[in-house]
Amino acid sequence: MTNFFAGYLGYNGGWLVATIIAILLIALPLMLSVAMIIYADRKIWAAMALRRGPNVVGPFGLLQSFADGLKVFLKETIIPSSANRGLFLIAPILTFTVALVAWAVIPFGPGMVLADINVGLLYILAASSLGVYGIIMAGWASNSKYPFYSALRAAAQMVSYEVSIGFILISVVLWAGTFNMGGIVAAQRAHIFGFINAFALNPLMFPMAVMFLISSMAETARAPFDLTEAESELVAGYQTEYSSMSFALFWLGEYGNVILMCVLNATLFWGGWLPPVDWAPLYMVPGILWLFLKMLTFFFIFSWVKATVPRYRYDQLMRLGWKIFLPVSLFWVFLVSGYLMLTRYGV
Repeated sequence: MTNFFAGYLGYNGGWLVATIIAILLIALPLMLSVAMIIYADRKIWAAMALRRGPNVVGPFGLLQSFADGLKVFLKETIIPSSANRGLFLIAPILTFTVALVAWAVIPFGPGMVLADINVGLLYILAASSLGVYGIIMAGWASNSKYPFYSALRAAAQMVSYEVSIGFILISVVLWAGTFNMGGIVAAQRAHIFGFINAFALNPLMFPMAVMFLISSMAETARAPFDLTEAESELVAGYQTEYSSMSFALFWLGEYGNVILMCVLNATLFWGGWLPPVDWAPLYMVPGILWLFLKMLTFFFIFSWVKATVPRYRYDQLMRLGWKIFLPVSLFWVFLVSGYLMLTRYGV
């Protein structure tokens, strides 16, 4: 694409136009998918509770998310008189922006990536770590005790589970031999029995895949780890004082992070754009469709858990992160590295 526009605008101008188009090709479908994912989420919850869910606005209720978006867009933006106005407005923008930037290194297929950098996994870790700042700023700038309590909870929760996620990803990097996201997907080809494309079915990696799935729910403050939005304790948590589009940006950022974590589960442990089995006819299906199907599977698991599992107490949440996931993931790093040293490098 760069070469095409370079003939008209020069290399720098062509690169700029091609990059903007590539960003829009990722961001616009992502925003549309967030709207439809919210609809799917509500339909799954309804089905599990033997209810109908959205079924009035549009055919089968498909336009319900767009109606909700229009509703919040038309509402008045209210800023509390005692709030820190600047930080109060920046917080939802930061949360929404951070939810988007991590997609720059997600590979949707062979060569289908915006930024194919060698440290793609580190980039995702860095970008996802910034998400907590938007929540902390929202809680503090609101100058209200319930959002502030929620911000403190979010800081402790997200930092706690990022530690175990870091050790889990070390195991993935050791086995793949690269931080590049495309390289990690390529390393999973024919990984099990010479024909199954997945790290997760490896006996040494399966516990890591399960721990990463649970940690990704905690990292996104998704049920049963939604202690930052516990309505019985904190009204609505860090977003209690927000209304109109500022509230909608938190909403979009939350679901954007959920979709990102679903894609990361699929990419790091379940073969990404690769078909489940290394069989030539399956590669005729575009890789982006395989990735999309795997993402939907993990999103169904996220919704299933939210609809059926009761919320953890905060001490249970911290114990799971620090006393179970952290020591187990640290031990597993030694186990995986020792196995690879013995088998791959003959040490």
